[in-house]
Amino acid sequence: MCGRKTLTKDAQAIIEELLVDEWEQKDEYNPSYNIAPTQYSPILIYNNNRKIEHMRWGLVPSWAKDKAIGAKMINARGETLLEKPSFKNLVSSNRCIVITDGYFEWQNIGTTKTPHYFHNPEKKILPMAGLWDEWQSANGELMKTYTVITITPKPEYAHIHNRMPVILPHSVIDVWVKTGEYSPTAALDHVLPYRDELEVYPVSTFVNSPKKLCDRCLGKDRRIFPYSCAGSCPSLSR
Repeated sequence: MCGRKTLTKDAQAIIEELLVDEWEQKDEYNPSYNIAPTQYSPILIYNNNRKIEHMRWGLVPSWAKDKAIGAKMINARGETLLEKPSFKNLVSSNRCIVITDGYFEWQNIGTTKTPHYFHNPEKKILPMAGLWDEWQSANGELMKTYTVITITPKPEYAHIHNRMPVILPHSVIDVWVKTGEYSPTAALDHVLPYRDELEVYPVSTFVNSPKKLCDRCLGKDRRIFPYSCAGSCPSLSR
């Protein structure tokens, strides 16, 4: 399960690394060290060009009667995507990249849960494979939502958690998001454990609260990880 992640880069760095063509909500973006379900974050899709839209974490299918279902659909198992009604059609038409530069998993150690932070050693973006949908309420409210695809982890990470997000190489982003050019079969060929190494280390339980969004979430020792926040954390913008 992937239930917390980060996106700490500034907007221009994201645009340059992912070769983004369009981002209408760029001025509303704030970096966050602790993105939780129900919060909004930048998602990369393809609509004649590479485009970023802000979407809510927790997939609400277009046919759902209540958006509350999204709380149960923050992840989608990669092994069964084509078997689930909520995901099957989206694999053909609504694939997306969940833009992150790290994520947290909690390891059960006795009666305690210790959060660990996973990230690229070179601080590069980790393009997570996702699916998205648009939902409309009875009163006309429109909402775009997404889910993160997960898979069995590489053996070296399995002791921390039994699932990990599908992280795509930058070179296959187009295969994933260009649904008009690449078939579901071609895309699903890349639903694999991450091929490169991730750096992982335990962090403070400070990150347990989704209200904490600053860089203190990444550190366990103030002497090693200086924090930029002075006791208050910014709110995540849509």
